[in-house]
Formats: sequence, C-alpha cells, structure tokens
Amino acid sequence: MRERKHQTAALAALPAPRLFLAGLLAVLTVLIAFQARAVEVQRVVSPGGIEAWLVEDHSNPIISLDLAFQGGAALDPAGKPGLAYMVSTLIDEGAGPLDSQSFQGTLDDFSISLRFRAGLDSFSGSLSTLSENRAKAFELLRLALTAPRFDMEPVERIRSQILSRLSREAEDPDTVASRTLRRLMFQDHPYARPTRGTEASIVAMTVDDLRGFVRARFARDQLFIGVVGDITPADLETLLDATFLPLPAEAEPFTVPEATVANAGDVVVIEKNIPQSVVAIGQGGIKRDDPDYYAAYVVNYILGGGGFSSRLVEEVREKRGLAYSVYSYLGPLDYGALVAAGTATQNERVGESIDLIRAEWARMAEEGPSAEELEQAKRFLTGSFPLRFSSSGSIAGMLVGMQLEGLGIDYLDQRNSFVEAVDLATAKRVAKELYRSEDLTMVVVGTPQGVTPTREAPADGS
Repeated sequence: MRERKHQTAALAALPAPRLFLAGLLAVLTVLIAFQARAVEVQRVVSPGGIEAWLVEDHSNPIISLDLAFQGGAALDPAGKPGLAYMVSTLIDEGAGPLDSQSFQGTLDDFSISLRFRAGLDSFSGSLSTLSENRAKAFELLRLALTAPRFDMEPVERIRSQILSRLSREAEDPDTVASRTLRRLMFQDHPYARPTRGTEASIVAMTVDDLRGFVRARFARDQLFIGVVGDITPADLETLLDATFLPLPAEAEPFTVPEATVANAGDVVVIEKNIPQSVVAIGQGGIKRDDPDYYAAYVVNYILGGGGFSSRLVEEVREKRGLAYSVYSYLGPLDYGALVAAGTATQNERVGESIDLIRAEWARMAEEGPSAEELEQAKRFLTGSFPLRFSSSGSIAGMLVGMQLEGLGIDYLDQRNSFVEAVDLATAKRVAKELYRSEDLTMVVVGTPQGVTPTREAPADGS
C-alpha cells in the first residue's frame, strides 16, 4: 500500500441525507471496531476467476468498492498527454443505453457515488452505495467500464472544463512549481509529462483516442479490487462475475522504462509577481519495494513529514517564522522515486529559507535521527495507523493499494511491526544514503531574493 495522501473517501460525496448520516456512523463504527480488533481481509475469487479482497462489515448498510487497472497516465502517447485523465472524467458521462443525463440521474436517484482517477501508474475507480442498491450500482460500474459512450455533448463540455482548469493552473504558483520540478527531474521519461495534458493535446484529443485507451487498458489481467461493507463473499462473487467478466481477458502489453533522475543541484526561477514565492525541492528517492523503505519512511517523518514535530517546521517556522508551512515527503513510483520538499515564504526571505532546508537535509545525512526522535516517530506512526481506517471507502482503497504493491493480504496486521523494526543504526545508515543536499533540485516561483538560477525552466513535455 502506498504511504501517500491520495486515499479515496467516497462516502463524503454521497448526496442523500440518510446516506450521509449512515456514513458518519460508519466512520465511528469502523474506527472503533478496528481499534478493538484486527481487520479480517478475505480473498474472494468468483466462479469466473475474478479476485477481490473483502472486509466484511454488516454494522451499516453500505458497500464501498475500489478498483485499479495497472497502467495510467505514464502510458499516454508522447503527443497526447492527458488522455488517461480525460477518459477518467468521461466514462461516467453516459454508458450503454444511458446518455450522460440519464446515467448521472440514475446515480443520484439511487444515492450511488461513482468516481474515477488517472494516476501516473494506475487508473482507479471508487464506488459507494447502500447495500439495498448494490445491483444497480454494480450494473452502472459495468457499463462505465465496458460501454462508455463518449457522446459529443459531454466530450465537448468536459474538454472545455479541462481547458479552463489548465488555464487556471498555469497561473497557480504551486502547480507551476511542482510540474516544473517533475519535468526537470524526469526529463524525457513519461513521468515528466503533464498528467492532465496541455491545451494543445486536450484540444486535439478525439473520441477514437478515448475509445482506444479503454480498449487497451481495461482488462481483467490488470485489475485489482477491494471491497468493504455489508456483503457476504457469496453475494460478492456473483456481482464480480456480472460486473467484470465482460472486460477483455488481457490488456495490451506495455513497458515503462526506469526513470533516471536528472538535473541534480539545478535551480530554476520562474518570475511571477506574487507576494510570496513558492519553492518545490526534490532529489532521487527510494522505491516502495526497497528493503529500506520503512526506515526511510520513519526518517522522513522526523525531517519534514511529521508536521509540528518535524525538524523543518522547528527550524524554518517555529524558530525563525520564515514560513507557515514547510514539509518533506517520499514520492515512490513504480518506475522511479523522489524525495521532495516544499514551502512558501516572503520573497525577501526565500534564500534564507532554502539555505535552512538544505542545512537540515545535510544534518540529517550527517547525524541521522536521535534515539529519542526515532522512538517518538515510531510511537506516532504506529499509534496513528488506525486513524486511516476512518471509512469503508478508505479501507477499500488500502486493499487495492496492498495488491498493487504486492504487500500480502496480511499487511494490515503486519504493517506496524515493519515500522517498529526500524532500529537507530539502520535509520542513521538510510539517512546518510538517502539525503544528498548537493543533489537538491529547486524550482522557485515568484520574485525571490537571495536565489541564483542555474538554468531556464523546461517547456511542457520537454
């Protein structure tokens, strides 16, 4: 399971008042239940061979499903970035016999939430429904995956919305900084392409492109499913076959090259007349399947991932008042990885803030964490883990993430032991190997003082 910020919370989007109240009760019930006992994950395999991981919970009449197909926006053709993203916004805008208005109206009438998302490495979806409406909910999911219509009206409407969003993001300093950093570091790798596309690529996108993505990517051999809620394994088996057997057996084969992080140590300044400069920082990182991942995860918590308890917040915000927010995080992807950081600060103090971040980066490499810092971090990371089980939707997302990462069906029981196993010697070694202050690549958007650029910003897609 990726230790990331993108877990789905589908219940919050459900429109019906009774479902909202049921969802609120579900949050409390699931959390209390998890704290009292371990979550039991069952492997369910339908007669047709469709596998899902299930957490059965009959305390509320709600079912949540998460799914993912391997292969996401990184597989967009070189000249068509944004293809996976555009598909994700359109496959619930009419499918099978239902046009967009009918499809969306049926979702509303039955209090069903259905959403899709295109990540770099996977294409995912989430479904939440009252258990009494499960047949209709799974039928709509089947139609969206196997028979999206891509009618002219929704295609042009969504195209216009995406173009408006791209226009807004082109002026948003946080988006500009993060996208530029990714282009700098990943160069000509697919990870460098803008996930939501460019104005030119979205304008040129055709219905044939959209249909081609669906044919190539949506198949049973790349499918992972997690289900939580008021359903038995036997009933789930029936729905799995009805929903997913109509998909092709195999997706088109694909390869993504391993990414080599480039431009180590470069600094880019993008001039923008704003009162605060936004800073995005990165270097090569550690992948999720690395044996040292948990040590890196704990050390990052100490450096900048632990909020007010982190070194970066203490030095940059608390002691000097240079920024309201400063943070670091691990960015593991299937074919590459980053360690990244960010902040925003007054233009005249950007250079000072960057120097402090670089100094803390170097100090972590040289000294590593203290024994006290390590124990506090481990205590928080293990004690707060149950808070991730705040809804059936979040648990379903975890089940899919566990499968994508190959973590094993007992991961929820084992995870805290992996964190607890990180000892001081390992944490210091990993910190020394991972953090390289001389390799930090930086993008600053604003009118910063005390910052000298080393190169021009790359263009989109370069």
